[in-house]
Amino acid sequence: MRVFIVGKGGREHALGWGVSRSPRLEKLYAYPGNAGIADIAEIPPLPGDELGTLVDFARGAAIDLTIVGSEAPLAGGIVDEFQRAGLTIFGPTAGAARLESSKAFAKELMASVGVPTAEFGVFDDFNAAWHFGNTHHLPLVVKADGLAGGKGSLICETPAKLEKAVDAMLTREAFGQAGRTVVIEEFLHGEEVSLFVLTDGRGETCILATAQDYKRIGEGDTGPNTGGMGSYSPVSIVNSESISHMMRTIITPTLKGMEAIGDPYAGMLYVGLMLTMDGPYVIEYNCRFGDPETQAIVPRIADDLLMLLYAAATGHLPVRRVNLTKKKAACVVLASEGYPGRIQTGYEITGIGKDDYISVAFHSGTKLSEGKVVTNGGRVLGVTGMGATINAAVHNAYRRAEKIRFEGKTLRKDIAWRELERMSKKRV
Repeated sequence: MRVFIVGKGGREHALGWGVSRSPRLEKLYAYPGNAGIADIAEIPPLPGDELGTLVDFARGAAIDLTIVGSEAPLAGGIVDEFQRAGLTIFGPTAGAARLESSKAFAKELMASVGVPTAEFGVFDDFNAAWHFGNTHHLPLVVKADGLAGGKGSLICETPAKLEKAVDAMLTREAFGQAGRTVVIEEFLHGEEVSLFVLTDGRGETCILATAQDYKRIGEGDTGPNTGGMGSYSPVSIVNSESISHMMRTIITPTLKGMEAIGDPYAGMLYVGLMLTMDGPYVIEYNCRFGDPETQAIVPRIADDLLMLLYAAATGHLPVRRVNLTKKKAACVVLASEGYPGRIQTGYEITGIGKDDYISVAFHSGTKLSEGKVVTNGGRVLGVTGMGATINAAVHNAYRRAEKIRFEGKTLRKDIAWRELERMSKKRV
């Protein structure tokens, strides 16, 4: 099969890495790619990433399956355009992708089908939003309705912070179009986990894996939100019984709700959950693979990833659960100094080394410059360690990460700390 991956981050590198292991793969292309993806895929010299350009390339290169990595092209209708051209593509249509591209839409759908989620209100007026905030207990969470690169969610513990957040989005348009409507919701207490489920748009689902990511820039979950500073998989507090409960109370009603409004969902449904004292509550839906969760999940997949994605894209998912290896995995993100704020790029990266059975380096913000790999983004690399235990996986990830050098390298040193604490208590 001839495969085309659209994207340039660590998630896309991990997907390409997984797909490249399929015996059914004939040729792998990616655009725009990065320095790591270029080692496993051909990067065509396209003039840009406009949908028409991508469709023309896929048609001309006789692509059998296109895999879309990030949320923006999905929200922009790339699946709709490819399907109109008679091309097979993995991912939801723009209408179905509203589960991620509009938090207001997602919350209203959840409310209509009875999916457990935080109490909320949707506003495009400062005064109405401020009144809602003043009549509900703090802390509250203010979220930009649209796509904001994982940074459009602000936790407000005081009235001053609430006023500042609402003013920033609705008055000063700090998040542009994405923040012209906001969702304000109650703060949920518990532990966050992510559930990844493949679905084929015809009612069939396939459980992939669980993972937990670390969004804050600093140790102890401090500092501003980022796109993700690390992850691990699986999460031991989510067992088969709780996954069955999530499928029954969250995934199935969501998919039936989307079908009922005429937007059947196909692709990856990645659900961010809070495990509360009252059970799992949905924080958000995502309409694609996660980053950096994908970097911890893909190395654990024992099945043919390419054929799984192709089955989902063509409406023929064959299994209810993906076969995973017994290995645990942890991913540590190496970021540029200043991320998620202002950064500088173009620094040479050394010490990446070769991948092996205990660690893999997935490129995110990198590019080739005069024969050297240099930094080209906020999140630069995701180093995934694997092992029989989470402790071994974390150790292997950090050992590999320590050997990698570039100016301003930033990383969290406590990835998977909750899981490590749980494992430590079990041994006592």
